[in-house]
Amino acid sequence: MKIYVFGNILVDIDSLPIKLIPLLRKEFPEIEFCELDPSEDFPKEKILNIIDTVLGITKVEVFKDIEKFKLGNLCSLHDFDLGFNLRLMKKFKMIEKVNIIGVPPNIKPHDVINQIKELKPVNL
Repeated sequence: MKIYVFGNILVDIDSLPIKLIPLLRKEFPEIEFCELDPSEDFPKEKILNIIDTVLGITKVEVFKDIEKFKLGNLCSLHDFDLGFNLRLMKKFKMIEKVNIIGVPPNIKPHDVINQIKELKPVNL
């Protein structure tokens, strides 16, 4: 199983998922964690498993319905975020299913790991 990890190490509010990669690899050696930039080409897989920062949550949550994510105003290509890209990919039948492990931006890394353990990501 592969889980793609999104985030931006240069933006504090969006850096936690990337910082988690070494801890995730240690805790879940059976899962391949791959850092991915949303501006790059997405993997050609029908089921995507993702870890990303989600604003407005206080604990780790799994989201399976991308329609629940609020889209921002699209004024330029820089405004195409992960949610927009996933909706576009789903519309064009490039993906069938998405599992997003949402991480709040202000939580301790070890708390995230413990909460992900409770979610049993191997069963996504």
